[in-house]
Amino acid sequence: MHSLNSKYSIKDLERLSGVKAHTIRIWEQRYNLLSPDRTDTNIRLYNDQDVKLLLNISLLIKNGGKISRLAQMSAQEITRQIVELAEKSEGKEPFFEAQINQMVLAMLQFDEDRFESTLNTSATELGFEPTMLNIIIPFLQRVGMMWLSGESSILQEHFISNMIRRKLLVAIDALPVIKNPEAEAYLLFLPEGELHELGLLFSKYLLKARGKRVMYLGQTLPREDVEVYCREHKPEYLLTFFTAAHSVNSINIYLNDLKKLSGKTRVLVAGMQLHQPDIKIPDGVWFITSVNDLIRLAEGKTSGLKTGTEQ
Repeated sequence: MHSLNSKYSIKDLERLSGVKAHTIRIWEQRYNLLSPDRTDTNIRLYNDQDVKLLLNISLLIKNGGKISRLAQMSAQEITRQIVELAEKSEGKEPFFEAQINQMVLAMLQFDEDRFESTLNTSATELGFEPTMLNIIIPFLQRVGMMWLSGESSILQEHFISNMIRRKLLVAIDALPVIKNPEAEAYLLFLPEGELHELGLLFSKYLLKARGKRVMYLGQTLPREDVEVYCREHKPEYLLTFFTAAHSVNSINIYLNDLKKLSGKTRVLVAGMQLHQPDIKIPDGVWFITSVNDLIRLAEGKTSGLKTGTEQ
């Protein structure tokens, strides 16, 4: 696990940057690009600045840069090249990747100012929703892979998740209050034991931005409370996520119970745990496989959305 002033192996650099370890070694030997420390057993160890340099060089090469030329530049010149690339490609893939790289660095170094600046730049140039869709969600997917492979710690994940959560709450509060009693109503909650609410909060933002009424009941809600709310308030939809490590059997039981408890309310379920091969989505339950699925549903475009009968 890594934190401030971390040391990274060459395999860590490969996973973070997408540059093969073999290529990194060649660049060191041919261009003196990086000068890692070495352990007593001659294993390379890299620092945060090495990570930043390699991320930036990787992005510039993907956009036409030549390693022979980039290797002759100072770190400041490379940073300037990144800024110029981002300015020329606002709203396009290089801009997105540059911003994601900056967020990775902010997380690894616990750099709140860097994260705030990066997110604010993106939101100013693109708007909040496109920033979430094109930068924050891909960033969180990368964080998930980094956590699984040991390149980031729970502490770093909590640091960055809390900053994103704060931004989401501000964005939600800025949306107009939905006063139309005829607007479709959604119940949003997480099952007992589920604590990761960024996906649920962004769902609230997306639905409210499209004129839906949303009741947000948050983390670890007992099933019995879901039944009470659906019986008394009869929302058109309920939405929940499965991201924690539950057994396949417990998820299947919960999904069937949820279908029974919700009455006539349509059940929407999402989360990476539902992609396991032995998960059985009950008939009539809608499987939201991506943010775009939820957006299409909120905009009345239900074609292509999967229900339990189609799994």
